[in-house]
Amino acid sequence: MEYKNVTVKHKANIYHEGKVTSRSIVTAEGEMKTLGIMLPGVYRFSTQAPEIMEITQGICHVKLANQQEWTEYQAGQTFKVPGNSHFDIEVDEILDYICHFG
Repeated sequence: MEYKNVTVKHKANIYHEGKVTSRSIVTAEGEMKTLGIMLPGVYRFSTQAPEIMEITQGICHVKLANQQEWTEYQAGQTFKVPGNSHFDIEVDEILDYICHFG
């Protein structure tokens, strides 16, 4: 995936003691996205708006707020997270992702 004519927010988003980082971009169409990397670990993230997480490299296991089971996702796959919710994610190797907001 390649994005052209974007605005990049210079300040990094840093979570979980620096083990998860991302940069925010706004596309020419006005869409907000973050491009990020997660180091191995287990993390919980809360959402305000709905999100689509696109895995671009690596493998992770995800448990959404309303689920009991973990689901595996790998490069080329996405998962949706409802707004005003949360999800747990387990990463065993470096994970590269794009978070689409909306």
